[in-house]
Amino acid sequence: IGRLLAILEDQGVLDETAIILSADHGEQQGELNVYGDHHCADLATCRIPMIVRWPGVSQSGQHDGLLYGLDLAPTICELVGVEPPDRWDGVSFANGVRGQTWNGRESLVIGQGAWTCQRSVIHGDHIMIRTYHDGFKPLPAVMLFDRVNDPHETTDLAESQPEVVDRLSRIQLCLLYTSDAADE
Repeated sequence: IGRLLAILEDQGVLDETAIILSADHGEQQGELNVYGDHHCADLATCRIPMIVRWPGVSQSGQHDGLLYGLDLAPTICELVGVEPPDRWDGVSFANGVRGQTWNGRESLVIGQGAWTCQRSVIHGDHIMIRTYHDGFKPLPAVMLFDRVNDPHETTDLAESQPEVVDRLSRIQLCLLYTSDAADE
C-alpha cells in the first residue's frame, strides 16, 4: 500500500485520488473454538476493516459506527454529488468520511452460510448469534456476547441475560421483515 501511495504521489495525483481499502471477511482465531477460518456470523468473521481516503478531505479519524458493506455505494454517490437510486437500501456515511458527526446504524443483522447457518444481531454492546446449522461444531442454538468487553466471544451470556436475548431477537425480526427498519 505504501508503494502504491508513493507512486500516486510521484505521479502528482495522490491528492485527487479516492482510495478505498476493505475486505470480504475476517478470520476466527479461536473465537467460538474455530481457528483460521471464517465459520460463524460473529465479530471476528463479520467485522471487516474499511479505510477511505477521499480527495479534498483533510480530516482523519476512526469511526466504529455500525454499517453494512452496501452503505459504501450511496456514500460514494454522495461524495461525488450523485443522487443514489431510491431502491438502494444503503445509507451514506459520507459525513463520517468528511470527519463530521456520523453515528452509524443503531443495529445490524448479519449472516453466515459458508459452513454454519447463522444469523446475528449487533445492537449496543451486544451481539446475539442464532445458529440454525452448526457446521458440525458444538455451537449452542443461541449465544450472547458483550462485544465491547469480550471481543473474542469467550463468555456466553445467553442464559444469564435472557432479557437481552429477547430484546435482540425482536430487533432481528424487525430488521429482517420491515423495509423501513434500516433507519430506526
